[in-house]
Amino acid sequence: MEEDRPKLLIVDDEHNTREAMARYLGRRYRVTTAADGGDALEELAAQKFDLVLTDLRMPKHDGMEVLHAVLAQPDPPACVLLTAYGSIEDAVSAVKQGAFDFVTKPVKLDKLESVVRAALDERRKRSVEAPRAELVEMPEPEPEIHAPALPEPHRPVALAPEYVLPEPTEDGRDPMAEVMRLVNTVAPTRSTVLLTGESGTGKEVIARLLHERSGRRGEFVAVHCAALTSTLLESELFGYEKGAFTGAQERHIGRFEAADGGTIFLDEIGEIDAATQVKLLRVLESRSFERVGGTETVKVDVRLISATNRDLRKMVMENRFREDLFYRLSVVNIPLPPLRERREEIPQLVARFAAEFARENNRPVTGISPEALRALINYPWPGNIRELRNCIESMVVLARGPLLEVRDLPASVRHPETAGELLPPDMATRPPAEKPLKLDENERILIDEALRKCNGNRTAAAKLLGISRRTLHRKLAK
Repeated sequence: MEEDRPKLLIVDDEHNTREAMARYLGRRYRVTTAADGGDALEELAAQKFDLVLTDLRMPKHDGMEVLHAVLAQPDPPACVLLTAYGSIEDAVSAVKQGAFDFVTKPVKLDKLESVVRAALDERRKRSVEAPRAELVEMPEPEPEIHAPALPEPHRPVALAPEYVLPEPTEDGRDPMAEVMRLVNTVAPTRSTVLLTGESGTGKEVIARLLHERSGRRGEFVAVHCAALTSTLLESELFGYEKGAFTGAQERHIGRFEAADGGTIFLDEIGEIDAATQVKLLRVLESRSFERVGGTETVKVDVRLISATNRDLRKMVMENRFREDLFYRLSVVNIPLPPLRERREEIPQLVARFAAEFARENNRPVTGISPEALRALINYPWPGNIRELRNCIESMVVLARGPLLEVRDLPASVRHPETAGELLPPDMATRPPAEKPLKLDENERILIDEALRKCNGNRTAAAKLLGISRRTLHRKLAK
């Protein structure tokens, strides 16, 4: 029936483009058109739509104003932006604010229809789940998770089998709590996510968490791009047909196909070459590809998460990474803080890793001494969580008794001053005692000392310093 078909509003000040989209989409949907943002606002006030397709750049009222009017409605329709190549960054900003996706001009009508269909499917799911959610009582917010304080001298810290990532706190100021807030917000969507941060900060852990909380039923498939040559990477990502090259004796299903209905995680995305960048961009835009040596188009429903420890913006400016691909990958950017900014997590991480390696190596380790734990908390960890994990494995294997002691620590952790060349540039060493200290240098030393005394607990450190927690976070960021 006519009334059962979804209702679309198409907004574009270019008459030919608007009419072409209306004719093409009018085969499946009920279509209303608007010649500019002002007409669109009047139509939105007069009737309900399932989806709004709007140009971004229009005179008087632009696409962002249309998007805001859409989002202000009680049961907002899905919104898709049309944008020229030069306005992709604005379109990405619109997606972050609530638009479903964007399509670049000139518009390919078959691609546009697939985006419209996906947007309507997501809105339909949202409408079904909303009434169900009203019947469920919201749980009380969990208390802020802090790392356990150091025990009294000579009382060891027991091992724990699991480490729990901190959930968002009320003020949202803890670095990892802010990461978790973004994870909880972004996970249920289909938006691409770019995880950035130093090597070893746990980007794959966060990628898996995004998949687990997404509700997607397919597999989580991880690909480490730096470990494969460009030729191998292409065949691994997209698969190949029998006879595509020497040794291809049967069809091989690629990682994108294996992740259909799920999530694909591309680690070290900054390492892919220009040819693979072009093919990856096409997959993101059309959700389809051909296997190497094949002509059949394979369509997939895959959520892409990528990660890098490189500065992709700088690579774009140096023409080493495609700008359009960068914007597609970084619809949502989640930066992961280094471990030296998350010292409150170290006791839980130590307990988890020690329990894991004691079990794997059949070692009778049951805890860690407070002195050894204090040394681990104070160490700057230039290699982040990966370095900490390797350190704990070494300690467990070399331990001479049931407790991990200071003597079991690697020399670089026992004497960090000898490993200064390994520290990141921002981890400046303290100036010599005879050199005059500036006010901000004194302040930094006081903050370091307070964090050490409070075992990395920032709330307690702020109280000890006589300042608010927000002020402490501002000073740490500075």
